[in-house]
Amino acid sequence: METQQLDRIDRAILTILEEEGRLSFAELGERVGLSKSPCWKRVQALEEAGIIRGYRASIDHARLGATTLAFAHISIAFEKHEAFERAVVAHPCVLDCHATVGEADYVLRLLTRDLSALDEFLRHELWRLPGVIRFTTTLTMRTIKSGGSVMAGLA
Repeated sequence: METQQLDRIDRAILTILEEEGRLSFAELGERVGLSKSPCWKRVQALEEAGIIRGYRASIDHARLGATTLAFAHISIAFEKHEAFERAVVAHPCVLDCHATVGEADYVLRLLTRDLSALDEFLRHELWRLPGVIRFTTTLTMRTIKSGGSVMAGLA
C-alpha cells in the first residue's frame, strides 16, 4: 500500500469531512480557503486515491434495539484463514474483524440485539465458521469512546 503525501489543504479537508461528512463542496471549500470547484477536485482526488473510502451515517445501535456489543478472540486452524475471513465478511453480526498477533489469530467486534442472540451466535454459528479451534468472548458493559478521529491520531 502506497502512502500518500498530503498538503495542508488536503489534511484540512479530511479533518472536516471526518467530523461533518455531509457538508456541501461550497461550505467545505469556504472552510479550507478554496472555491467550490477546486474543493470538489481535491475531494475527488482523495476518493480516487482510496484515502476517502466512503461516507456513512453514525448509528446508535442501542436506540434500534441492538444492545449487546462483544469482542471475540478467535484461534483458527492454519490452513483455514482465507475461508474464515470470507465467512466473517459475510456475517451480519460481525461489525469488524482484525487479524492479530498474540494469543488469538483474530478479534471480532460483534453486535447482537441481546444476550440471547449473542449466545445463539456463539453456540450455533461461530463454532461452525471455517477453522475455528477456540474462542473467548468479552462483553462490553458500556462504550467510553467510539469512532475516534484518524486525522487527530496522525497530528
